[in-house]
Amino acid sequence: MVLQVQTSTYEAKTQEIAKQLLAATQENRSFFSSLRDQMRWDDKLLAWAMSNPGLRVQLFRFIDTLPALHSKSEIASHLQEYLGDESVELPAALKGMLNFANPDSMPGQVAATTVGTAVETLAHKYISGENIKQVIKTVERLRKEKMAFTIDLLGEAVITEAEAQSYLERYLELMQQLVEASKNWSAIPAIDEADGEAIPKVQVSVKLTAFYSQFDPLDAKGSEERVSDRIRILLRRAKELGAAVHFDMEQYAYKDITLSILKKLLLEEEFRQRTDIGITIQAYLRDSEQDTEDLISWLKQRGYPLTIRLVKGAYWDQETIKAAQKHWKQPVYNDKAATDANFETITQLLLENHQYVYSAIGSHNVRSHSRAIAIAESLNVPRRRFELQVLYGMGDKVAKALVDKGYRVRVYCPYGELLPGMAYLIRRLLENTANSSFLRQNLENRPIEELLAPPIVKEEKKSLTPDSDFLGAADTDYAEEEVRIKAAQAFQNVRQQLGKTYLPLINGEYVNPPEFVDSLNPSNFSEVVGKVGLISVEQAEQAMQAAKAAFPGWKKTPAKQRADILRKAGDLMGERRAELSVWIVLEVGKPVKEADGEVSEAIDFCRYYADEIERLDEGVNYDIPGETNHYIYQPRGIAVVISPWNFPLAIACGMTVAALVSGNCTLLKPAETSSVIAAKLTEILVDAGFPKGVFQYVPGKGSQVGAHLVNHPDTHVIAFTGSQEVGCRIYAEAAILKPGQKHMKRVIAEMGGKNAIIVDESADLDQAVVGIVQSAFGYSGQKCSAASRVIVLQPIYDAFVQRLVEATKSLNIGEAELPSTQVGPVIDANARDRIREYIEKGKAEAQLALELPAPEQGYFIGPVIFSEVSPNAVISQEEIFGPVLAVIRVKDFQEALAVANGTNYALTGGLYSRTPSHIQQAQTEFEVGNLYINRNITGAIVGRQPFGGFKLSGVGSKAGGPDYLLQFLEPRAVTENIQRQGFAPIEGAD
Repeated sequence: MVLQVQTSTYEAKTQEIAKQLLAATQENRSFFSSLRDQMRWDDKLLAWAMSNPGLRVQLFRFIDTLPALHSKSEIASHLQEYLGDESVELPAALKGMLNFANPDSMPGQVAATTVGTAVETLAHKYISGENIKQVIKTVERLRKEKMAFTIDLLGEAVITEAEAQSYLERYLELMQQLVEASKNWSAIPAIDEADGEAIPKVQVSVKLTAFYSQFDPLDAKGSEERVSDRIRILLRRAKELGAAVHFDMEQYAYKDITLSILKKLLLEEEFRQRTDIGITIQAYLRDSEQDTEDLISWLKQRGYPLTIRLVKGAYWDQETIKAAQKHWKQPVYNDKAATDANFETITQLLLENHQYVYSAIGSHNVRSHSRAIAIAESLNVPRRRFELQVLYGMGDKVAKALVDKGYRVRVYCPYGELLPGMAYLIRRLLENTANSSFLRQNLENRPIEELLAPPIVKEEKKSLTPDSDFLGAADTDYAEEEVRIKAAQAFQNVRQQLGKTYLPLINGEYVNPPEFVDSLNPSNFSEVVGKVGLISVEQAEQAMQAAKAAFPGWKKTPAKQRADILRKAGDLMGERRAELSVWIVLEVGKPVKEADGEVSEAIDFCRYYADEIERLDEGVNYDIPGETNHYIYQPRGIAVVISPWNFPLAIACGMTVAALVSGNCTLLKPAETSSVIAAKLTEILVDAGFPKGVFQYVPGKGSQVGAHLVNHPDTHVIAFTGSQEVGCRIYAEAAILKPGQKHMKRVIAEMGGKNAIIVDESADLDQAVVGIVQSAFGYSGQKCSAASRVIVLQPIYDAFVQRLVEATKSLNIGEAELPSTQVGPVIDANARDRIREYIEKGKAEAQLALELPAPEQGYFIGPVIFSEVSPNAVISQEEIFGPVLAVIRVKDFQEALAVANGTNYALTGGLYSRTPSHIQQAQTEFEVGNLYINRNITGAIVGRQPFGGFKLSGVGSKAGGPDYLLQFLEPRAVTENIQRQGFAPIEGAD
């Protein structure tokens, strides 16, 4: 079904204006026919990228890497690696240029110089200057052409508080210098005044998130306070200078909080009457029309107009991919025509409310501009309340044609060093070379009717979905205000239940144990989360006998029935998600977002293993004529699950439900410090319908109850996650045949790691620093997958350490339940004291780069970074399980891999690199079970990144993967001769 956007009264006028503008912008010759040898290299690169999708991807990846390359040899070798890829069909001129044997050779140097210069020339097309002096020259040229401007500061991502402060100071300096320069500018009525009102000559555009490095919608209040303080300084100074300030819009996750902060701030008495401020709306967002209506209502209440800049939106790929990865609804339209139609709808909405709002229509599409002009002229919108905008270097001809027709045009001018500006450059190049881009279609001389046709909104294209059939649970999106309110309510509800008693579950009954222990909140150890009953060895034996009695019936229960109980458990967890997150936060000190992710993982284990058992239950047929051969699986017997405190719901759930759904009776003995969460899991599994004796909750002392269950002759499978020391002991004890034991025990053990991330000289340091801070200090370094070593190549070592230290300094340390907290407590006093001992060892064998102070009232340890660490130092070799990071310097990539592989562990590892050969080499030679490239190394997702390692990191298959359930099953082959008296049914015979 195709919906034609209603051709309204404005359409005829739109067409008329657009044809005039197009005639002024179109050249008489085809763009592609002009590709002759005398074309400059920057033009050639763009033209090739348009005509060759494979080259486009690799070329833009190369351009993205360019800022990190510091010599011509590096540039030449990366050119060959990217453009020599098999997926790329090279034009003859480029093929010839890349045909050098050695990057150090003269032809290699020439290639590097040619392409480096071409990219720099390209950058100059879209970036208005590298410093304020150059920007002033650019804007003076624009003013001569009767164009106004707004200046945007490019640069590295703001990931430290020092950078956020610097961002503010650089804007204050920029405004000062521009205003100083403007004193010498003669007035240009077309852009400096309208309807008798002066328009500020100087305008700057800023990004809200850059004013606070830890900006996060979850911490809406804290983010608002920190950002607003800096914005007030900016707006006061702008007023003193007579400059205008416009707020850009960024990623969707920040949209609602950005609008909320600006609405509050601009109603403050000091700023309420200001009309020299602007806000941005992105038309590719599905909720942008509603946002515009809300803004207009708010402006009516405010009583003074502001500018609303309407743009299409610049992060489409990023938003689409993020939503697909998170299983969230797509925030953007999937179809460009839908965005264009929405753009026209909002244009009309803005202009029809011109008494409350100044409209700034930003586009490079002649139709979009013409539509705005047609509406503005039909409604007699005053000149002050309407302007058109283009990006520097993108719509030059359109802008000139608009100025010639007497409209006010403002050019959005990014400025900053060319190399940090590459991310911006690539967004512009993608836009310019996309098949759907108006600029490209115009260059290709498409028919005028096609270029100017009203957008036709087709049925929605299907959203991106992961390749796997398994669809995981969606994490909570804390960018939504109602979700944050629900989370706060869950904390209140759970707090009323603190201090309750939790009894063991044996044979379907909650029983009284001989001993109770208090489970404490590690953020505040005076708070008792719950009292947990610990069973005796006698009660452990009763549980074992109950499991033995229940096994024959459970074994015969059809796999489909077991799977359905498991799916029910997953659904119940989904219903109790907010509450379960709170128990995790309070009992083990995990910050809110990470606790929520853990609930998703537990739900995923239930659903994934339910699917898996149904797959395995089908078995495999190896039939031949006259004989059937069926390969099937049966449960092993009784499983003992010994779960850790660091993923008290997800890992306990994953190991337990894998054993249960495979048909085994299962005893769950959780870590003492997280037994309340295990009791909550127990409630869910009982409610889901696991029969008595099939699942039992048996908290107890590891040295007594744990040892009894491990050594029991009726135990068939032991699933353990914890320390290497305990794991190896279990493995050894399980190997001993006990009297009356008629089977060998199967041990599945995950035993930690000494995980390393390599950062090479081509890495994107913005990305690397953020990912490493998350990997090392998320949940205070207490994940099996956490990074405890970073191996950095010599050329970037010092710069990396400096940014890493600043980014870590900017983290918020505090109680896990506070929405601002990124680093919470460690689990208990023993852990805290052990980590402190390692920190003292580190001080003796390396340089202390950072040691952050920590609150006193809980088991807190501030993040610690050591630099110049030897690969063989104690802190480089032993698992610390806390927020302690060793940064090791190496001379080259070969040494980096050797150091990374130089421990007894092989669990997770990471690489930040934009060198294809390094990425390829790491994939084959980096000895880890889970390797992550150009992202953080924690947060494995079920069915996407099955988790587990080898060497002394563990034994057994990967959790959340296709072989995991096999460990809980015995395979059998059943063969039947189906011949009777020499005859057998033969398929296909009459």
